[in-house]
Amino acid sequence: MIVILKQGVGTEIVESVAARIRELGLTPHVSRGEYRTIIGAIGEEQKILSQQLESLDGVERVVPIMRPYKLASREFHKEGSVVRVGGAAFGPGHISVIAGPCAVEDPDTLMETARAVQSAGAEVLRGGAFKPRTSPYSFQGLGEEGLKMLADVRKELNIPICTEVTNTRDVELVDRYTDVIQIGARSMQNFALLTEVGRTQKPILLKRGASAQVKEWLMSAEYILSQGNCQVILCERGIRSFETGVRFVLDVSAVPQVKQNSHLPVIVDPSHAAGKRDYVTALALAAIAAGADGLIVEVHAHPDRALCDGSQALTHEMFADLMAQIRNVAEAIGRKNITADNHE
Repeated sequence: MIVILKQGVGTEIVESVAARIRELGLTPHVSRGEYRTIIGAIGEEQKILSQQLESLDGVERVVPIMRPYKLASREFHKEGSVVRVGGAAFGPGHISVIAGPCAVEDPDTLMETARAVQSAGAEVLRGGAFKPRTSPYSFQGLGEEGLKMLADVRKELNIPICTEVTNTRDVELVDRYTDVIQIGARSMQNFALLTEVGRTQKPILLKRGASAQVKEWLMSAEYILSQGNCQVILCERGIRSFETGVRFVLDVSAVPQVKQNSHLPVIVDPSHAAGKRDYVTALALAAIAAGADGLIVEVHAHPDRALCDGSQALTHEMFADLMAQIRNVAEAIGRKNITADNHE
């Protein structure tokens, strides 16, 4: 339920109401707006609890949250949330791009690609140090050595980094190095992992599972939010279908669907959806036209030599061309506040 406080109440009243919520066995989540403060009371909602909260000093009214995902819903937070990562902003009024290789392979290739994507307008560098693969014999990533390479590039170029964590035992390690923690599609319903990353207070990029409904995706985000971490970026990356011409089917409809039901920013990964670089640009532009708050794109200096997903990685030249097209599409549909414009 949502506890809406009267306009102008002070900190003492807010803390008093939050304390009472805890006494009733619920968890308070305070959200301060420009004019009002609301407190989400998360837990098993009962009519008697609602009545007790309504009687407190400073409380205007109590409103039940009907959706199963409480903190992720627009009922809890009406305005769209903005998650900031360095100079990048993901949310209303912004289009920010994360780009880089699927996997960290060696320092020189990583630095070469990082310089290229930053020059083209990407504001966050992606690169996998831990790579969950379908086959146990495929390249699994460099682990902490890869994290150190990412950190070296960040120091040299002053660019934030995004990398995936796949195991609860590695969360503390990844948290020490990265600016954004990515939860991959395979881990979307690893609830122990979601809970653990929620405690880091780092921005979390949560990819949609290949067979997950939007509601299930938002429920996974709820695990992170419930730990007090409100910095969640959702990422649509395609869902499994009978179609074999692409790796996954990009669900463009998920973008407006999420925006209608949740305040969380949503970006799109056209690379994993396509599986083939020839389709990546078209899917990326469709995502921007649908209202996505940004993209995460795989780019590699030499895709034909990549140790992971080279077939879907754009070359440096293709990525620069994509960034130019993004600006054109955004301007055509009236979305002119593009974070990447700062690099022109």
